[in-house]
Amino acid sequence: MDWEREGLVPEDIFQKFAAANMLIPSLPAPLPVQWLKRLGIDEILGTVKVEEWDYIHTAIYTDEGPAASLATGISYAIPPILKFGSEQLQERFLPDLLLGKKRICIAITEPEAGSDVAGIQTTATKTLDGKHYIVTGTKKWITNGIWSSYATMAVRTSGPGPSGLSLLLVPLLNHPGVSMRHLKVAGHLTSGTTFISLDEVKVPVENLLGEEGQGMKYIMTNFNHERLTIAIGVTRQARVALAAAFEYCLQREAFGKTLMEQPVVRHRLAKAGALLESQAAWIEQFVYQMTKLGKVEADVELGGLTALAKAQAGIVLDECARCAVLLFGGNGLTTTGRGEIAERIYRDVPGARVPGGSEDVMLDLAVRQLVKNYQAKSKELERPKGSSKL
Repeated sequence: MDWEREGLVPEDIFQKFAAANMLIPSLPAPLPVQWLKRLGIDEILGTVKVEEWDYIHTAIYTDEGPAASLATGISYAIPPILKFGSEQLQERFLPDLLLGKKRICIAITEPEAGSDVAGIQTTATKTLDGKHYIVTGTKKWITNGIWSSYATMAVRTSGPGPSGLSLLLVPLLNHPGVSMRHLKVAGHLTSGTTFISLDEVKVPVENLLGEEGQGMKYIMTNFNHERLTIAIGVTRQARVALAAAFEYCLQREAFGKTLMEQPVVRHRLAKAGALLESQAAWIEQFVYQMTKLGKVEADVELGGLTALAKAQAGIVLDECARCAVLLFGGNGLTTTGRGEIAERIYRDVPGARVPGGSEDVMLDLAVRQLVKNYQAKSKELERPKGSSKL
């Protein structure tokens, strides 16, 4: 809570996590075993071999592990480098990034392009000699940006729409043409939310991830991991809020008896608790499925449902956090004292419902993806023309 009040996680905390290799587990499972072993990382905390790490471990780590202020960059910005970066690019950047010697962020969102990724306006134009891209534009609401040496950035390398997007590894800290400022937001105060201005920033063409024009496709491969881990963390926040309110209601007295003895209070706790337990069970089901399905199959079968789970997590957090604030009463409105945890989590609710794909976009995406899957599977069941009905 002290870090929350100060709006900053001390730098030495990040370094301690990095030194213990406890930022590595925020990467998607399975972990990049070959790279980790090259760097001398064979186990996580001396208990789980890196080659045995799966999404059940990821869920436990995300549920109990570091906040977004520490893990977001490595969790979402490094996977595209591992998947699509050239061997030369990986050799240049991955050792420092995986060991936490340098920090990185994912920079997709812009002032005029949030959930509508295809609307990105930041441009990357090749120089006449073909050796560099000149990057110009702005990025907004970038988590961890203020501390990052690099960004895995979505840029427009050609015409409008998704086919004009590419991914580029862009240098940030102390790089000519780059300016960054910290954004004050309603919640997630320690996340280093950043506004990035790019004024003719020169970036080597070797920093291109994969191929030009494939950026939208590459970005999409990140979404399931991002949305699932958001859902896991948000579900934990909901449990913390409701548990704090539950304990408070056992102690606080009003009208001659504890709050827990008031039927209306128990009713409110029950409604929020039912939503929470259903959400938690659904998340555990997702995690189990992620250990049984291959990456390609999981993206198809669980893509829409993951968006739905992320949206539902925000809805459940809203209910549980609001329940906690109401039951804490005046204490739930103050930033210190017995109800500060409820006040703080309630401030985080918009940060659960908007980033990673805003709620309405996620709900719509989920249904559209389910319709697509339904139509594809129905077509597979159709009899070829002229075949027997028997």
